[in-house]
Amino acid sequence: MDNPTRSERSRNAAIQAALAILARDGPGELTFEALSRESGISKGGLLHQFGSKNGILKALLAHQVEHFEQFSQQYLAASDPATPELTLLSQIATAREAVNQHHSVALAVIAAMVEDPELLASTRKLDNKKIDAIKAEAADPDLALLRWAAARGLIFTELLGLSPLSKKDRDRLFDCLLDAKRWGAGKGK
Repeated sequence: MDNPTRSERSRNAAIQAALAILARDGPGELTFEALSRESGISKGGLLHQFGSKNGILKALLAHQVEHFEQFSQQYLAASDPATPELTLLSQIATAREAVNQHHSVALAVIAAMVEDPELLASTRKLDNKKIDAIKAEAADPDLALLRWAAARGLIFTELLGLSPLSKKDRDRLFDCLLDAKRWGAGKGK
């Protein structure tokens, strides 16, 4: 096996191990020693791969962003391009996907916030692009942003353990946010 392939496999194994540590033990326990034990990769190998704890967190965030961006693109590809507010709908569907994951996205974000809030700058930049697209597509940009923010609120209240909603209630609310007819969408800009 060539080195780039082995390196990528090691990197993926380390990212999965980091997500397991975050889920099981919390952000404060994500150390090179714990990651080495969990992944079976030497501390030296991890330092070579990531350089620092911030490097691990950047890789975790990039992994999550890539996963959810891929989900969003698949949603868009499977949708009728003439659907009004398609970017908004893809972002709400992606939020639903995120909340149904095993807390991985929230844990990566929380770990980054605890360690270095500036690690989230690239995520904010991507969100700004999505918001610009949502506003450009929407007949009522404020209502569209309110729906987007509501979906984000459902994610973070659930993932932070603050939501009193059952999964059934949460799914019903996501269905409501995705139902363009309820929001007067479809009239176009």
